[in-house]
This record gives sequence, structure tokens and C-alpha cells, in this order.
Amino acid sequence: MTISADIEDGADAAWVTPLTSFGEDVAEVYQTLLVPLLFEPYASEMVIVAERFKPVSVLEVAAGTGALTRALRARLDPAAEIVATDLSQAMIDVGAPSLTLSRTHWMHADAQDLPFAHAMFDLVICQFGVMFFPDKLKAYGEAKRVLRSGGHFLFSTWDSLAANDFARCVNECLTRLFPSDPPDFLERLPYSYFDPDTIKAQVSSAGFEEVSCDRVTLTSSAATAHHVAAAFCKGSPLKGEIELRAPERMSEIVDEVAEQVASRYGASPSGGMSAFIVTGRVR
Repeated sequence: MTISADIEDGADAAWVTPLTSFGEDVAEVYQTLLVPLLFEPYASEMVIVAERFKPVSVLEVAAGTGALTRALRARLDPAAEIVATDLSQAMIDVGAPSLTLSRTHWMHADAQDLPFAHAMFDLVICQFGVMFFPDKLKAYGEAKRVLRSGGHFLFSTWDSLAANDFARCVNECLTRLFPSDPPDFLERLPYSYFDPDTIKAQVSSAGFEEVSCDRVTLTSSAATAHHVAAAFCKGSPLKGEIELRAPERMSEIVDEVAEQVASRYGASPSGGMSAFIVTGRVR
């Protein structure tokens, strides 16, 4: 597969989410703190599923800094071609240097308007990105368009805040700290897309068959409660929401969130996580 020869002209990013405003400072904290806390454990689960499909050409959308990309590269056949894409250039800039092996490509791309020709890939995969797509059916349709016959679409999405201990604790603490105008990023976006019936119906309506949506529960562990607080408050779009409300209080707020995490889950905290792994196949 020659990537450059198969890119369609004029495919520009057409949608904006909080993730597009990530600066490299946020992306660095995301990579250092949030990735091992949340994303690496589920990347290990995702690659088990991906490996069953024996893909030789993989497109990853909303790859972030490459937690899943690295897991795919380590587990899949070395001959498999992997194209990792994200809408945030800052995420790519932080993630790409960590994985420079052959047959691994990084590109800036919009999941709702993919710059690839029809039927290029036999697996499209996305870890915790679909929640941010304003038009999920369009993104799912794009995944189907670039898949070959018999190819698979595989993605994960978080379960509710109530089912994710650290995220729920952070959200509740920030609500207490800002009672009149609480930062709502976590509830509004990453933990907002968790109804299995809705997910399966939307993926099916995009033209996929044999759609499955399986809940997977894992444990998240951190060296310190401050690690958890800083990961969420400084390594995600929560940072911007907090600074909008209290630009001079970030350190104080991280400390207060850390105290709440420690009081609930201990000085070296462990908490439950829950997400859905979704698959669909192209006829």
C-alpha cells in the first residue's frame, strides 16, 4: 500500500472539538500521566480483538499520542501497515517520535472526512475517540467507505461516569469547587456515549453487520492520588475549563482533587474502569 498515492485531494479537517485546542503542554501531560492511567490498559484489550482479524492494513483514527498505535505495532504481524491519524497536531507531535518503525505512518486527518480512497484498509480502529465526533454516523460511514469487503471496524467508548471511579471522583470534586458553574467536560463528552442499544443501532445504520458491543471492566492504578488529579485536570480539556474559571488556582485545585481521590481510593489509588468494545464487519 502506497499511502501518498491514495490520498484524495482537498480533504480538510471539518470539525472542531476541545481536543483540537490541545497545546503540546497538555498533550505531554496526557501522554505522561493519562495514557498509563486510562488508555494503556484498554489498548491491551483492543489489540487482542484486533489480532483476531489478522489485518494487513490498519487505519487508526483519533489516535491521540499513540497508546493503541504502540500496542498494535507490538502485537500485529510486522508486515502489517499501520496509519495513525488524529485531528490534533499537538497529539501527533508528541506521539509520533515514540513510534518510528517501518510500516507505521502518522497523519493529521479528520475521522469525518478521511483523506483516503475507497477500500484501502481491512481494519479501522479507534480507541476512545468516537465520543468526540459531532456526526458519528458520518464518521462511521467514512470508516465503512475506506474498508475493504470483509473488513472490520473496531472501537471503544467509555461507560458512564458512574461506572468509572477516578473520573467520577474528579467530576464530583470539581462540581463542589465550582457549584454555580461546574466544569462539565467529562460528563459532556468522554463519558456521554454509553448506551449499548444506541451504539449498536448507529453502527448498524452505517452499514456494518454482525455488530457487537461488549462491556469490559478493568482496574486503573496510580502511584499517587496527585497523579490521578493532575492527569485529569492538566492532561485533558478540563485544564481549559478550570483555567477559564480560576486561572490562578490550578495547583490548589489539583491538590484538592488529589485529597478527594486519596480519601476514597488510598494514597496509591486503584479504581474501577468500565468501557465498551464495539465491532462491526463490512459485507
